[in-house]
Amino acid sequence: MFNKFIKNYFELPDRNIEIVCLGGGVGTAQILKGLRSLPYGLTAVVSMADDGGSAGRLRRAFAVPPPGDIVNCLAALSSEESILKDLFLYRFAGKRQGKDTDIGGQKLGNLIFVALADIYKGDTNRALEEFSKIISTRGRVLPATIGDVNIWAKTKDGKKVFGEKNIDLGNYNGLKVLEEVHLSPSNIKAYRHALEAINKADIIIAGPGDLFSTVLPVLIVPQIKTALKKSKAVKIFIINIANKPFETNNFTVSDYLMTVKKHLGTDIFDKILVNVNQMPKIPSQFRYKYVRIDKDNLIPYKKIIKQGDFISNKYPIYHDSEKVGNFISKLTG
Repeated sequence: MFNKFIKNYFELPDRNIEIVCLGGGVGTAQILKGLRSLPYGLTAVVSMADDGGSAGRLRRAFAVPPPGDIVNCLAALSSEESILKDLFLYRFAGKRQGKDTDIGGQKLGNLIFVALADIYKGDTNRALEEFSKIISTRGRVLPATIGDVNIWAKTKDGKKVFGEKNIDLGNYNGLKVLEEVHLSPSNIKAYRHALEAINKADIIIAGPGDLFSTVLPVLIVPQIKTALKKSKAVKIFIINIANKPFETNNFTVSDYLMTVKKHLGTDIFDKILVNVNQMPKIPSQFRYKYVRIDKDNLIPYKKIIKQGDFISNKYPIYHDSEKVGNFISKLTG
């Protein structure tokens, strides 16, 4: 109360609340969209283990970090409302799994990032900074790690699956359910500025997104895992709306929580966001199914689970940016 009086009396400016989002992909981009118009300092820390699709092709062809999640998150943070943002997200016709050096299936923003990295002689951090200036972002997008990193996973029937692409597409035999994921090399170093952002954060958000191929590959980076455990920030985990085939098939809410706890060694999250609106029909071609809320197994988490309607009615496998943004804003109100 006294601090509030002093601030008002001397008209001290409010300090920006710093929010760090961990993951990458569409899930993280959706959350960033909901937060970008609010008075927060925003940083996304994204996985660098992607080796599939068009981003993986560029990674192999030009020896650059996979730019896909970086570009998606930069676009999500963009305040640019002209055709420029659409231009960065434009994808050339063709197969995303084509030849590494083919332009077909590539996103223009990915190619621009590769060009900037070449202009700055492999300094991908400088390339990121310049890309942010071009696209007018409201925050930062940082790689989780430095150096070349890959992932491998183990299925519930003990089979090992190597590479993000094979994990993502289910290119393996046996049970199509994963149990754990690992980094290769296991001692990969975290990007220094990503660690600094985590250490300064007031709120840290993990997910939503592909649990084993996008979210956990950031959380289990050794230095990031340690920083998360030490952090005094409010830590939020967002449960996916629906389960993705080959990764979290038939997962319940408690399966997500137990999997994260297994990889981190403890429960670190202060709030768990769970969507309860499962009315919109998921198009059958996606082969996704809603995450079941298994209440009996969630009793230990009862006090920190925050249920609500977080679904996008337009794209029912994704979160609604505005709904999640409104929830986060209430935490800081």
